[in-house]
Amino acid sequence: MPRSGENTPLLNNSRLHSRTSRSSSSDSAPYFYSDINSDPRDLRDGAGDFNSIETLEDNHSGNVENPEPQEKDVKIDEEHILKAGFESLDYEVSDNLIYQKEEKDKSSKKLALHWREVRRWIICFLIGVLTGLTAGIIDLGVEKVSGLKFESVKDLVDKCVTGNCMYYPLLVWLAFNMGLVLVGSILTAYVEPVAAGSGIPQIKCYLNGVIVPHVVRIKTLITKVVGVVCAVAGGLAVGKEGPMIHSGAVIAAGVSQGRSTSLKLDFSIFKDFRSDREKRDFVSAGAAAGVAAAFGAPVGGVLFSLEEGASFWNQALVWRIFFSSMVSTMTLNIVQSYIKNHPWELSYAGLINFGTFGNVNYQFMELFLVIVMGAIGGLLGALFNHINFKLTIFRMRFIQRRWQRVIEVIMVAAYTAAFAYILIFFSQDCLPLVENREPMLMQYFCKDGEFSSSARLFFDTPEATVKNLFHSNPGTYRPLTLFIFAAGYFFLACWTYGLSVPSGLFIPSLLVGAAWGRIVGIVLSMASENSGWVNLSFYSLVGASAMLGGIVRMTISLTVIIMEATSNVPLGLPVMISLIVAKWVGDQFNEGIYDIHIHVQGVPMLGWEPLPLSANLSAKSVMSHPVSVFRTVETVERIIRVLKEEKHNGFPVVMDYDPDSSTPQENVEVETFGTFRGLILRSQLIMMLKKKLFVENPNLQKILKDLKMENFNDLYPRYLPIQRVSISPEEANFTVNLEAFMNQSQHVVLESASYSSIFSKFRSLGLRHVVVINFQNQVVGIVTRKDLARYTVESHNGQISIVEKMIIL
Repeated sequence: MPRSGENTPLLNNSRLHSRTSRSSSSDSAPYFYSDINSDPRDLRDGAGDFNSIETLEDNHSGNVENPEPQEKDVKIDEEHILKAGFESLDYEVSDNLIYQKEEKDKSSKKLALHWREVRRWIICFLIGVLTGLTAGIIDLGVEKVSGLKFESVKDLVDKCVTGNCMYYPLLVWLAFNMGLVLVGSILTAYVEPVAAGSGIPQIKCYLNGVIVPHVVRIKTLITKVVGVVCAVAGGLAVGKEGPMIHSGAVIAAGVSQGRSTSLKLDFSIFKDFRSDREKRDFVSAGAAAGVAAAFGAPVGGVLFSLEEGASFWNQALVWRIFFSSMVSTMTLNIVQSYIKNHPWELSYAGLINFGTFGNVNYQFMELFLVIVMGAIGGLLGALFNHINFKLTIFRMRFIQRRWQRVIEVIMVAAYTAAFAYILIFFSQDCLPLVENREPMLMQYFCKDGEFSSSARLFFDTPEATVKNLFHSNPGTYRPLTLFIFAAGYFFLACWTYGLSVPSGLFIPSLLVGAAWGRIVGIVLSMASENSGWVNLSFYSLVGASAMLGGIVRMTISLTVIIMEATSNVPLGLPVMISLIVAKWVGDQFNEGIYDIHIHVQGVPMLGWEPLPLSANLSAKSVMSHPVSVFRTVETVERIIRVLKEEKHNGFPVVMDYDPDSSTPQENVEVETFGTFRGLILRSQLIMMLKKKLFVENPNLQKILKDLKMENFNDLYPRYLPIQRVSISPEEANFTVNLEAFMNQSQHVVLESASYSSIFSKFRSLGLRHVVVINFQNQVVGIVTRKDLARYTVESHNGQISIVEKMIIL
């Protein structure tokens, strides 16, 4: 039973009030809720954002000892908070009598079983096609808008080179960038705030079993697509690869359900898959398809979904996810062949193309330099994550209103353009024009017959700039120019990630790493008498992978993604070494950027392994107590009262328990709540009340005969709140028999069970509730995701200790 309290306000610097919870015990973590001193309309600014939580029902504060609590100044440690408003997904099948009957009927019909599996493959095919089409639309939008901006600025530069009006191109550049990001930030801040950022932390939370409001809605997809086009074309230090992963997940969530709750459209197909368990599997396929479309790496997409997203992996998913990734890659390939005016020339695998590394070779001794570069990438990644963490806390405290978020985005766009212009002005990296030159070349402050190579760093699309840094000839850029670009872009990318605009982090990380990696290659060439062994492309690639690994801390999937993007298997070894070393070094200081953003938001995320020393904690010390329970035959009046008073989503069903008894229990260490029989969900109780499944109903048997599990999922995922269920005074005195509807296979643990064993059950089975019983099979408590996630490990002077997080209501 989760603790009471649903609404989670933004973390800020206001005073806090302490209050008690009706389900908290002496072993429980303290609860606090924020008092945001702002205009009530601004409380809606975070609606649907990753920083705030929305609920379907009104907030109920429960019984408190002090109706008017005294104000306290409480210092919040942002690294040790947990927000109670995040709810979990129901990945476990409700194994009740109705479900068992349906499964028996299906098992006897071979064709029905095959048709169900065929539909899964059809859905994965549709996910791949739509994700590939979306990637094509994003790529076309960025190319067209960026081309328009380039042509406008280039015309002015050509006119003003001899006219002493070079400030005109800067003004037009600023106007383009600020105007584009203004559109993207307004859409994000005012339409769908959860579309901000890459979306990878949110999808990672969803696949881990945590509900992030609005994360897979069609409005989020539209905002993401339009916003990322505006952000990339507007010159921000962002990429479109991360948002593609989020877009693929949203597409998968919508297609697999056969309807859109936002648009109120129901195509009455795929009803069998309207559950958290099925939806999770398809979202995993959508995320993989997004990676495949972004990098042209279908195998990398599958591994990404495994490494970063899918917490509850099973073998049956692998082929379907790989199939969806391949379909996505081929769809984008076909779309881009038409965009490039070469129909059906299937040589455009993904949104980003690293170019050909066929002639890139390395020697064994250079692997030691790769290790050093991996360590540098880990250190820089840890610095990047630390600065971004501090910026995120600052934004959560002081940049809460929507108009403030929009202004910040415009400021960053202006600073980015100004930095680029200043670098172009002072760099003087001029190269002679050659025949058959590329279109993205500008003279700027160079002499006639020359072009500014540094201008190309900013006027090409980010993906083209990465490719240029990988493959441009020696002497194209001076080391000082590359150093200023890498340092400036490092801080711009750090400032940009977390703005109220869709933004990917892959490309900015690759750009910074490729720049300083190229510097390493140039320095080695200058320091070596025989520089023929130094290949700048090799060191640019190693620097890019080390930088990306140091920030996101991914290893397996990134190695395969880069191998597929470069089409060079031998390069996999140095790439893998740089990624592993970067992760090892960075992990000594902080977590990966996605995990930092998850934890700073107070999400009850469960890691891969239980905490060290967690075996010292027992179920009795982590469980929620006391527990709200229902009897096997319960009155309608009490069901309604409990559902209105409590916000919990699962309730143990018991026998031999009188909720109205005032007689204290004797000779018991912990209060008990009857003999355990099963567990019933809130959504099931509400559906039973709505369908009048009362014992006194003369039509009960007829209704039960026609009742199916899909009837309980008709309104999924937006179930009816209890306030909208109409019950007459006469019906309130009726009773409901819960035995046919309760989950009879609910997982239970003894009160003496260790934290680590409970954690393993949650992590491997995707559980939402585990009932705690004593040796007499009596309910004594319940463990939820928040009860496990509120513990963390802290290291001080070489000593490890378990710390309990503060829970923000």
